[in-house]
Amino acid sequence: MKLRPGVEVSSQSDIGCARLNNEDSFGYWESDDDKDFARKGRLAVVADGMGGYEGGQEASRLAVDNVVEVYKEFDGGPQEALVSGLQTAHEAIRKHSFEHPELHGMGTTCTAAAIVNLQLFFVHVGDTRLYLIRDGEMIRVTRDHSYVGRLVEAGMITPEQAEVHPQRNVLTSAVGTNPDLVMDASEAPTPLQSGDVVMLCSDGLWGLVRDGEMLNALKNKDVEKAGRALIDLARQRGGPDNITVQILRLH
Repeated sequence: MKLRPGVEVSSQSDIGCARLNNEDSFGYWESDDDKDFARKGRLAVVADGMGGYEGGQEASRLAVDNVVEVYKEFDGGPQEALVSGLQTAHEAIRKHSFEHPELHGMGTTCTAAAIVNLQLFFVHVGDTRLYLIRDGEMIRVTRDHSYVGRLVEAGMITPEQAEVHPQRNVLTSAVGTNPDLVMDASEAPTPLQSGDVVMLCSDGLWGLVRDGEMLNALKNKDVEKAGRALIDLARQRGGPDNITVQILRLH
């Protein structure tokens, strides 16, 4: 795909050091049509599957494919398109699970971000994360749908304690698992400016690499080198999970 001017994009995924397969998936899309691009902008998606070897892989792939396909074809605004895409993905994963009983329990996290006319829209389920980096500051746009995330929100533990909590990977919401999908979505778009970096990543990255280290990796590097440096750092620390990162730097 040919990228339009105005952005650098890197999408990278690594199996890590302990897994036998990669259950993460990612996607990036922008339209070749000028009018379509003006209305829909750029779309980035990251999903981290669960449910065993085949189930996790299939769930994350279905999530990314459905979000991208619905977003491409949707007639409404970007936020509605994202919500519709994630709901469609949820139903597709549940249908696949019913048709393949051996994949019972399959599901996935999913975070999707759309950048349209320097405005950021998102939908989010699980503990993949969306960050906005501006002027040397790292802002986490999404909240983790996890047991530990709830403890942090309730003030029962600190974010620092959450990072090493033994139950930090226990999700409270995922795509395709329960009948009803609980998602977060942007109530209003976040204004963006030149120089901003939008980053999506799976917990295989943020679970091992701290915010300050992410900021440092993104400084003075092109996005491809920055992504590689982040993955290498996670691998150096054992890389027990798959590691996926998408970085979009605006110009």
